Amino acid sequence: MASSASGTEEARVSPLRSVGLVCVFLALCLDVGAVLSPAWVTADDQYYLSLWVSCWKPVSSIQWSCNTTLTTDWQIATLALLLGGVALILLSFLVALVSVCVSSRSRCYKPVAVMLFAAAVLQACSLVLFPIKFIEAVSLRVYHEFNWGYGLAWGSTIFAFGGAILYCLNPKNYEDYY
Repeated sequence: MASSASGTEEARVSPLRSVGLVCVFLALCLDVGAVLSPAWVTADDQYYLSLWVSCWKPVSSIQWSCNTTLTTDWQIATLALLLGGVALILLSFLVALVSVCVSSRSRCYKPVAVMLFAAAVLQACSLVLFPIKFIEAVSLRVYHEFNWGYGLAWGSTIFAFGGAILYCLNPKNYEDYY
């Protein structure tokens, strides 16, 4: 009986890991929203910039004029860093999910945490690079703001970092609390 009880203890998923898995899933969802968002920067209903296109509407026209953003090095670098982070978050989510289902999670905690920390660093670099180079390269003479797509990417970065921290914690040290 004693070995059976310890076997069920071993197979139980820690609440820290469960919350970490939820954080990784939320980070992945927010990243998808950020990458697909048409609004990283907007300006007075006349300009918007996403990771893929830059569009503006002349005052006297109802037609939008759009160009790809994949022609400048800083926009390509921003996209590459962000997509690298998305790939790492997706991979860490899959590894964490499989480890929960297969009950081999003790060997997978550290790789998941390392991938999440790496994703958070890549995305943070991307999100710091973007406004610096945008302000340097684009001269808008109207009020502009970094919009919800940019905010979603920051939210994803924060959740990835939080998930990484949760996967680093040793649940045996916190068993008395739950």
